[in-house]
Amino acid sequence: MSIGEMTKLNPWQTYYGPNLGYINEQYEKYIADPESVEPTFRELFAIWGAPPASWNAGTENVQAPVPNVEINENMLKKVVAAEKLVWNIRTYGHLAADLDPLGLGFTADTRLLEPETYQLSKDDLLAFPASLIWENAPGNAVTGWDAIKQLQQIYTKTTAYEFSHVHEQRERDWLNKRVETEALSGTPLSIEERKELLNRLTQVEQFEAFLHRTFVGQKRFSVEGNDVLIPMLDEVVRMVAREGCQHILMGMAHRGRLNVLAHVLGKPYSKIFSEFHHSPNKDMIPSEGSMGINFGWSGDVKYHLGADRSVVEGELPPIRLTLANNPSHLEFVNPVVEGFTRAAQDDRGEAGYPKQDESKAAAVLMHGDAAFAGEGIVAETLNFNKLQGYRNGGTIHIIVNNRLGFTTESSDSRSTHYASDLAKGYEIPIVHVNADDPEACIRAVRLACEYRNLFKKDFLIDLIGYRRYGHNESDDPEMTQPLTYHKVRNHPTCSKLYGDKLVEEGIIPKELPEQMRQEAAARLKEAYDEMKENNGRASSNPPNGLIVHTDKPEINTAVPMDQLKEINRDLLKWPENFNVYPKLKRILERRANALEEGEKVDWALAETLAFATILAEGKPIRISGQDSERGTFAHRHLVLHDTETGQKFSPLHRLPQAKASFAIYNSPLSEASVLGFEYGYNVFAPETFVLWEAQFGDFANAAQVIIDQFIAAGREKWLQRSSLAMLLPHGYEGQGPEHSSARLERFLQLAGDENWTVAYLSSAAQYFHLLRKQAAIAGTDAARPLVLMAPKSLIRNPRVASSGTEFSEGAFRPILEQPGLGAQSKKVERLILCTGKVAIDLEEALDAEKENQDFDWLHIVRVEQLYPFAGEEIEAVIQRFPKLKEIVWVQEEPRNMGAWSYMDPRIRDVAPDKVKVRYIGRPDRSSPASGYQDVHNMEQQRLISNALNRSFFEN
Repeated sequence: MSIGEMTKLNPWQTYYGPNLGYINEQYEKYIADPESVEPTFRELFAIWGAPPASWNAGTENVQAPVPNVEINENMLKKVVAAEKLVWNIRTYGHLAADLDPLGLGFTADTRLLEPETYQLSKDDLLAFPASLIWENAPGNAVTGWDAIKQLQQIYTKTTAYEFSHVHEQRERDWLNKRVETEALSGTPLSIEERKELLNRLTQVEQFEAFLHRTFVGQKRFSVEGNDVLIPMLDEVVRMVAREGCQHILMGMAHRGRLNVLAHVLGKPYSKIFSEFHHSPNKDMIPSEGSMGINFGWSGDVKYHLGADRSVVEGELPPIRLTLANNPSHLEFVNPVVEGFTRAAQDDRGEAGYPKQDESKAAAVLMHGDAAFAGEGIVAETLNFNKLQGYRNGGTIHIIVNNRLGFTTESSDSRSTHYASDLAKGYEIPIVHVNADDPEACIRAVRLACEYRNLFKKDFLIDLIGYRRYGHNESDDPEMTQPLTYHKVRNHPTCSKLYGDKLVEEGIIPKELPEQMRQEAAARLKEAYDEMKENNGRASSNPPNGLIVHTDKPEINTAVPMDQLKEINRDLLKWPENFNVYPKLKRILERRANALEEGEKVDWALAETLAFATILAEGKPIRISGQDSERGTFAHRHLVLHDTETGQKFSPLHRLPQAKASFAIYNSPLSEASVLGFEYGYNVFAPETFVLWEAQFGDFANAAQVIIDQFIAAGREKWLQRSSLAMLLPHGYEGQGPEHSSARLERFLQLAGDENWTVAYLSSAAQYFHLLRKQAAIAGTDAARPLVLMAPKSLIRNPRVASSGTEFSEGAFRPILEQPGLGAQSKKVERLILCTGKVAIDLEEALDAEKENQDFDWLHIVRVEQLYPFAGEEIEAVIQRFPKLKEIVWVQEEPRNMGAWSYMDPRIRDVAPDKVKVRYIGRPDRSSPASGYQDVHNMEQQRLISNALNRSFFEN
């Protein structure tokens, strides 16, 4: 602040109301005898003269006249120094805060918070009014000294604030003002709220204590040390419900999950106890999971399971709470919950992009301190905050911070001062709060909810507590943290500390805490006895009676030609004065006659027609990926850009036939978080056809946890239905190890219980029908994810294009037979099975060689659907060839990759006894492909030649 600006401030605002009479009285004394008033007032009156005689409402912003006195330059320097001190108290006050319940925290350098660092004495600060350095100064802060002392108290107690990294000044000012106002004059918790808070803490503690006594040595990952998490979640529910929210979507790791399930989600104690129960009786619940084996449902351990609950808050409409299922991969549930939330906010009932209402749903993510700093998926998910296709109006993050990993100290698990520091890079406000001060924790939640509601952005609470037992209760933590656990053994629980405090303050009678403990313990014992009377059985079978193995419905995916032609014409209608890139315009206009007799539909148009017809049937679509709007290979062009204005336009948004939304987004440059988001979106909105496209199939490597733990196994573990389609560009074109293989072998290895469909297609019509089939099962019991090895070079290969009648009269076929080889020939000795791109390479080689030799000894079948295995269809082909000697699997990938290991035993199962099963392809390799184009060409030519060489296996 400049000296000129200082002289234009109005210090009299500090004395608004009754204080104005007091300051006038001091001024009268000053006129009579300057030494009769305190130095503060002498300096004030010397600079500013007489105070106003009265204060009229509404004149708070009126500037005082510039005083006609010589400015004391030294004093102004002191004011500047004091303002710097105020800024640093707000910025670094957290370093001196009382945040560690055990008192073992690192002692930081806090000299920036002391007046002496700025050559300021108490007398210096007494010499000017508080309002000069503190715009939010309350009436009892008269002097600069008062201001500094009160600000130190606000920013260095059991709550600490980090807001300086928030770039938006309006938000930063609101945060500081809200904190300072609440700390000095905010409404404290009422007596009833305090009693309710103590009772909740007692229930939390007694639940954990009961489990500890009753199920000795069993894993439960207790919340003890951060007990206040549960009343904090209660407060989130209340606050968000009052804002009219319909859904709260929550994600957390295993620590504290059972307590959250019991007290926030309302899961009955007896059901939780049944999941712990041991018994030799085979009909009883196993100790590490839930019943369901007879249903084709393997289930999951109790501390990974989620739940749903409807809650009614007073007169407000019900709010639906959902806690997502989560594997032990900790933070990987974060993007799944973000996807849940966006799906709950989107209205997909009309053409165009979905209409998002951020007030309809809120996300709450609970993190571990070691995982928040250590797992890269956290940063990927935080990056969604402002992105058009992924934002959700603000997520409330709570780090459930016990200052330990499994046995790893914070000093070994992160390079940052706080576990929360990553959030600073995304301008997320951070509040650190001592978990042993439950009222401070509730105030932190209220601040978070208010900020989210006002600014529609994320907020983070770092709840700093401790872990009362080892990592999983059966672990002895004193081996690795002896000092910490010496403290823990002697440290009272949160409910004990808070109960004693309320008794000491006379708020509750001294017998009430014990009464609450007895009542909580009695309810737990009653539930346990009920469970035992029921022989320890679980209270329900798999949710909704859902059976994993369901009959597959017959689906007609053909579309009448008249409808296809009408849609194709409408796809080429652009807004008036919209300037399409000339080269692209010519490409698109060539599609106009693609459905006519004698013409062909390429891969990109087949996809667009599939999407358009799906929308015409009222099924919403969402597709995302790193370049999905245009397509990595410049083939899709579902979002056009005006060459003059840069405006965007999607033909599918104005399609007259569309009866549902079409959302297409270029995603951030990450795979795990985006795929997790799309999976979550699809699970929450199962009627939506959701697709994720990798830039190259190999990039799915970076999303392996989402694929393994959620997409492949989510149905079997948690009965989560998903029809998510993954488009993974795959094919060997000499682009090196990272741009060749989508790792087909991994998806086939994960295939079981008909958990998904794995396909590698060779025609545009097959793609059209498979997309329509996948969209048709979305939202039904038949829903399964789709793993598609999508093409690269094949996208524009004319051999892949299909005639119009294949769209209007055809259907998806698990296998295709190579035309022109005499499929009924009794002379066939070799049957080649292959898939995808190598099938097209074989067709090109056959066309080049058919004039030079007769191939009546050979037949080729393209296996378009690899899983579920098309055994019946393949066996039917084999039975047509009485002279068959060998079945050869041909692939581009190395022998230890691709589909060979999966296909080999299955081919043998359907092959006649005397028919040999052989392999042609690249040898075993550690890398998917060569990085040299000439080596690739040589290998590719060799495997194609070998496949078409009748005597190859005789040499």
